[in-house]
Amino acid sequence: MFRLLRWRLGRTLLRAAGRRCGGCAARLLPERAGDTGPGAEGRPSRGTPARGQGLLPLLAALAWFSRPAAAAEQSEEDETDEVEAEIIQLLKRAKLSIMKDEPEAAELILHDALRLAYQSDNKKAISYTYDLAEQLFKATMSYLLGGGMKQEDNAIIEISLKLASIYAAQNKQEFALAGYEFCISTLEEKIEREKELAEDTMSVEEKANTYLLLGMCLDSCARYLLFSRQLSQAQRMYERALQICQEIQGERHPQTIVLMSDLATTLDAQGHFEDAYIYMQKASDLAREINHPELHMVLSNLAAILIHRERYTQAKEIFQEALKQAELKRDEVSVQHIREELDELSRKSRLLT
Repeated sequence: MFRLLRWRLGRTLLRAAGRRCGGCAARLLPERAGDTGPGAEGRPSRGTPARGQGLLPLLAALAWFSRPAAAAEQSEEDETDEVEAEIIQLLKRAKLSIMKDEPEAAELILHDALRLAYQSDNKKAISYTYDLAEQLFKATMSYLLGGGMKQEDNAIIEISLKLASIYAAQNKQEFALAGYEFCISTLEEKIEREKELAEDTMSVEEKANTYLLLGMCLDSCARYLLFSRQLSQAQRMYERALQICQEIQGERHPQTIVLMSDLATTLDAQGHFEDAYIYMQKASDLAREINHPELHMVLSNLAAILIHRERYTQAKEIFQEALKQAELKRDEVSVQHIREELDELSRKSRLLT
């Protein structure tokens, strides 16, 4: 069964609204899933996800990617063709994993295909990969429900969350919000019922896993709401997710820091610069203390808030620190973004002098 209960930094297979860098607009980016974590033990053994029934014919879909190369742009087209060929091979492997009843392997392969599709801006590949992932999760859920698993089981909620995230990434608002609402409301009712259960009936760890899963759902929904510019609703979701993460995993946990940063970004987007600064400063201090793997993103967000507070000299210093961290992490996307922000900040400073 798909296992999500370690609240990863990336969080779900398909991000609804990605990481924010320096207050920039949210981006649609894929993220790896399928990691192991607490709560994975003791799950029902997975069954065949309908052996690929209902999936789009792979070879027909792969024809989308076939284009003749233009002679005048042969080098660029050759590189594009190589990327497309790699995407096609990944999709074939994912399809084979599905047919072999290996849904976790298929999910990881689809993540890699989606990453390449985004990097090459291949919209047809992105669309097909989402479709294939959607069919994989639906088939698995159908099998589990057909085998007698209840809708409130964490395994079903986890798959429902992934489906909601796919719809969010495709900006299918009605389906995304309905999926998030199902996950959140089902878990809230479940947690309320299980609150008074004795430990011999349900362990503390099981209760904590369900509570963490609720936090993940709130987090994922908040990112989509932020992307959709539903800022006050996103803020409320982030506040609840942060509270859960702090209670279960502690203030210094990497995910807690990410949520602080995301909440600060949401406050900043609403013009609440002072409150945003308080959260982001705390997040950056904690990120430095633990050498957070996304320290450069947290620092970039802090610099953006400092700009909004018209503290340009300090913002430049933080951006420079973020740039060094991004270069160390070899995060080329963030490096490019931070350099652009520094250039813009320099232009603004010249105009003010």
